[in-house]
Amino acid sequence: MIAQVLVNGITGNLNLSQTTRPVSRLIGNLNALFHLRFRCYHPPKLDLAAPSHLRGPTLPNVKHPGLPRHSVFVRLTHWLTALSFCGLLVGGIAILLAHPRLYWGETGAEGDPSLIDLPLPFVLDGQSSWGRSLHFLSAWVCVVTGVFYIIYGVLARHFRDSLLPNKSDFARESLALVISDHLRLKRPTEETSLRYNILQRLAYLTVVFLLFPLMIATGLAMSPSITSAFPALVRIFGGHQSARTFHFLVALLIVLFLVVHIAMVCLAGFTSRVRAMTTGFGVAKDGRR
Repeated sequence: MIAQVLVNGITGNLNLSQTTRPVSRLIGNLNALFHLRFRCYHPPKLDLAAPSHLRGPTLPNVKHPGLPRHSVFVRLTHWLTALSFCGLLVGGIAILLAHPRLYWGETGAEGDPSLIDLPLPFVLDGQSSWGRSLHFLSAWVCVVTGVFYIIYGVLARHFRDSLLPNKSDFARESLALVISDHLRLKRPTEETSLRYNILQRLAYLTVVFLLFPLMIATGLAMSPSITSAFPALVRIFGGHQSARTFHFLVALLIVLFLVVHIAMVCLAGFTSRVRAMTTGFGVAKDGRR
């Protein structure tokens, strides 16, 4: 049932009456807590036949300070995820320094043939203990935040309205224009910056629905307590050490996404973008961007 709700929510066919009462009550309480409506603005009718970067705004126009560009829930989950991922990264590096070798299969130890030898020194004194504690704490914060974000995104139709691409987005001319703008590091205009283009949509969808779930699944596959109850989980990845290798590679892809994401924010206007994700408004009260 949960899978059906997620699919219907992403495609825009979700009827809130079909959801369970506890979930609806939970979302209602969160809505009241943050003093917001799921639809914090009412966008004009969109030309769905046009590519996303040529449609009417799918995000509120930042020229109107009364309309928040991002809802409170999106901003809160964004910064919680950012902080938890920083904790995951620091803790993961500490764990990796204790044994910077990657293997394939069920077992792997110093002296065994490795799949990848990372150019890092062995630091065995005390790194793994605090690193694991920070890593696990950050992981649970990230998972809980992600679950609430998915529920919100489905019920509020955030994924459908802001992230789901249209067929016309994949047209050759439209796709070539977006790719060309990115390769030339062309700064987006005020109008185009109000909407996610096809590359942004695909990147966010990949991170939310592929990379983060893979990172969580491979992390659980390395836990003996989890795999003792669900042995199929570790078999999917080919063993504990294979899961560790997958975990490392997925983390690298997310770090790469983060670097590109920050670079694009700087290109589009760092101050206004951070302000929009912090206060909800891309324009300061005095009209500055």
